[in-house]
Amino acid sequence: MTALLRASLAWHVAAAALTLLQPRWWPWTLGAVVADHLLLTALGLWPRSHALGSNWTRLPAGAAARREVGITIDDGPDPEITPQVLAILAEHGAHATFFCIGERVERFPLLARACVAQGHAVENHSQRHRHHFALYSPSALRAELQQAQRSIERVCGVPPRFFRAPAGLRSPLLDPVLRQLGLQLASWTRRGFDTVNSDAAAVLRRLTAHLGAGDILLLHDGHAARTSAGRPVVLEVLPALLKAIEQRGLRTVTLREAAR
Repeated sequence: MTALLRASLAWHVAAAALTLLQPRWWPWTLGAVVADHLLLTALGLWPRSHALGSNWTRLPAGAAARREVGITIDDGPDPEITPQVLAILAEHGAHATFFCIGERVERFPLLARACVAQGHAVENHSQRHRHHFALYSPSALRAELQQAQRSIERVCGVPPRFFRAPAGLRSPLLDPVLRQLGLQLASWTRRGFDTVNSDAAAVLRRLTAHLGAGDILLLHDGHAARTSAGRPVVLEVLPALLKAIEQRGLRTVTLREAAR
């Protein structure tokens, strides 16, 4: 456990002991325990927090020194959008990390295999992408992640090494499960909110503001918002984003490549 979680556990034990020794103090000890839970909840709702365990919000220092950036694409594969994303990446000679939903990998296995065949990485984004994922028990977390591991390895032939929580939300119980399964949590440096923002120019500005070596950028091929013309936002943003990366002398890599 992280130092914060160890401190939280110690405080729970101390609060119970104080309540037994000094029953009249129970409002204060209860209030402190509630405050502790609120703090842990707030940290779980902050996707880029490092307080609940190891979390990649940027690429390692070595990758940054090599002027590498990581494009990550979530919630697929999608039969309409993913092939077009792959075509854009191939046109620019770019590599990306696809955080895929296990049940969608099973449903569209050819797309998942195409990602790997073209030099991209397919990583774990849970089996079902439930919005209440952060409320799961340790056993439910383990089952959800293990099922996605099996689904992706069975289809792609390679087990995932990275995990991204649905919507980036997690609980203090997640980190021990990730360690048991040998998975590294990865969030992002910057996201474009392209599942809710239909303005491609605004999404691009968010992703390219202060763009630099070591950044991890987040887009979506699944659950993608659409422009007023009905085109998935990611397809409007990705070519311009790749051009901006090239103009800054940066190179796209998968998270696996960045870890070397």
